[in-house]
Amino acid sequence: MTDTDERDDAALVAAVLAGDQRAFTQLMRRHKDSLYRFVRGYVGDSSEAYDLVQEAFVAAWHALPRYDRQRSFGIWLKRIAINKCRDWRRRRAVREFFYKAEDINRPGLDIAQPIVSANEHEDDLAWLDNAIAVLPSTLKEPLLLSLTEDMSHRDIAEALGLTAKAVEVRIYRAKRALAASLEIGR
Repeated sequence: MTDTDERDDAALVAAVLAGDQRAFTQLMRRHKDSLYRFVRGYVGDSSEAYDLVQEAFVAAWHALPRYDRQRSFGIWLKRIAINKCRDWRRRRAVREFFYKAEDINRPGLDIAQPIVSANEHEDDLAWLDNAIAVLPSTLKEPLLLSLTEDMSHRDIAEALGLTAKAVEVRIYRAKRALAASLEIGR
């Protein structure tokens, strides 16, 4: 078959590995929207999400020879994106620590009081994005894969290396955490 639009993901991967770079473009077209929705939900920022999606595709390109064609390409790609999001979160935490650092010798500094961000979310969607973004990754990842990608608990379990029951429990806990956050934050 020569039309890449009709080949499944495994066939496209085989074509890429055989030297057909256009097949990878087709894989990107197939998965970019889904991947963007997931990453956007994870990080809560559209421009950061765009960059992380690009990083995920670059990493997928380099790791393609290690892809197991018996497994879902979409799940494999989301696993790469999750790792990119975790890296981003770690880098961001380090940057925030240094940006928010205060001079400890400054007169009037009360180190017992947390530094509050000046950025206030004005609409409900921004608030929800933020509430999801601050969830621990153990709760956020299954929730986003379930809500934004409509993945089954079994597929999420495969992507995250968990059991389906663990996914179910984590999604339940994430929803409870969001509900509690809604009660406190509103």
